[in-house]
Amino acid sequence: MKTDKQIQQDVIAELGWEPSVNATHMGVEVSEGIVTLAGHVSSYTEKFNAERAAQRVAGVKALAVEMDVKLAGTSKRNDADIARSAESVLQWATYYSPESIKVKVESGWITLSGEVEWDYRETDRRAPRWPC
Repeated sequence: MKTDKQIQQDVIAELGWEPSVNATHMGVEVSEGIVTLAGHVSSYTEKFNAERAAQRVAGVKALAVEMDVKLAGTSKRNDADIARSAESVLQWATYYSPESIKVKVESGWITLSGEVEWDYRETDRRAPRWPC
């Protein structure tokens, strides 16, 4: 069984090997196999990849994420910009009428609500028959 120190070293090494993560602004603490990642990253993708890298390490029982995402100045978007983008994506990517899905954005979080048709067809659920 690995010690907390060994797990910490392995997580730091794994973060260092992950090409999509800049581990220089991250801290790693381990207590009883529970890893805490803290610090700043420049994108949500980097945050997600750092979490996945830490979870790949043997001996990690749980992960506590205390990382902040600090987007570059040009990447910052307010809720209205996000809502407009979500509306645009829904119009371009789906066949639903604009009235069927409502978009709500609050503090950067998107919530979709509404009702859409479910293109579901009941199939025969009997066990397949094989020739003898």
